[in-house]
Amino acid sequence: MEILWVLMALVMLGFVLLQLSRRRRGAVGLVEPGHPDAADPANYGFAREEELDVRMPGPDQDLLDVLDLVQRTQDYRGAQQLLAGTEAEGERRWQRVQAFAGAAWLELRQRPGGVGETPGGQWLRVWRAEAPKDAGGAAVHAEFLVQQAWRTATPGTDEFRIIMEEAKTACGEAALLAPGDPIPYLVELSVARGLGYSREEFEQLWLKILDRAPNHMGAHLAALQYWCEKWHGSRELAYSFAEAAAARAPRGSLLAAMPLFAVFEHLPEVNLVSGFYQSEVVTKAVHGALHAVHSARPDDPMQAHVRHLLVFFLVRGERWAEAMNQLTVIDGHVGALPWTLSADPAAEFAVYRALAVAGYEANGGSPATLPH
Repeated sequence: MEILWVLMALVMLGFVLLQLSRRRRGAVGLVEPGHPDAADPANYGFAREEELDVRMPGPDQDLLDVLDLVQRTQDYRGAQQLLAGTEAEGERRWQRVQAFAGAAWLELRQRPGGVGETPGGQWLRVWRAEAPKDAGGAAVHAEFLVQQAWRTATPGTDEFRIIMEEAKTACGEAALLAPGDPIPYLVELSVARGLGYSREEFEQLWLKILDRAPNHMGAHLAALQYWCEKWHGSRELAYSFAEAAAARAPRGSLLAAMPLFAVFEHLPEVNLVSGFYQSEVVTKAVHGALHAVHSARPDDPMQAHVRHLLVFFLVRGERWAEAMNQLTVIDGHVGALPWTLSADPAAEFAVYRALAVAGYEANGGSPATLPH
């Protein structure tokens, strides 16, 4: 018992010293909007919180236009045409498959159907019925089942397993329709995590993806989940997977940012070390991610994912100007980690954005000094 009291006293002392240190350094904190000391993100042209788009990490106007058309008319053909015209091996097709599946699931949740009522997401059912050989529709259906399992059932339960087994079958059907398409195997990565594939089974699945799209960032992020400590791996295995991907990343590839995602997935629940976000492991991962976004193609759709995570780490590390530089690129969309883990992604993002603005201004920054 005495040891316990000593440990508690040390923790409290550390907390007090941390607060004193921050006050001496001119620490940044949040105040109520309208307060004289409040920094206003609107001065930088940032979107209001209620205007933030929670559906996607970055802009894709073609997708938004088609989604609006499909949901308004309940005609799947716009989605079918968009996917057919999107490069199979690219990141954007994977994001669009996820978006269509998510839209259908949300419609179904909002309108589950009843006596005499058509359930939401009916356009996806019609798509599968009228075009059973369409690879795009098959991939969206498989992803729909995966999202349904994760969002409506608890992993380990019979209900979860039944839906995931159905999703696994749907992945196989989608793969047969387009043998060179990596998307069905990307969808199956989530199935592998949910059903607990053995490492040998998972490696076989992973090799199929590497054969089709070896530098696919979305695939690597999905595979990283399997190797994480909270699922079927460990911190060491996840770090090893991420670092290997970064090491073999071709020039201009965002795979160099993979270690930052591995660090995020293994953040301590309680961090009593004030300098954790300035530590060597975090600093190295942040620098790798910064290099990745600076050297990647401007139109790479995965850039937004990396930049959103960078905002999280840069704000935590009190690197205000660098955080602001990222915000000028991604502001307006919040459909990415870490915000999507929150019940209110827009509000979570807005807090970090406000901290970045406050920290930037506390250190002499202003809208006039921020490059765009």
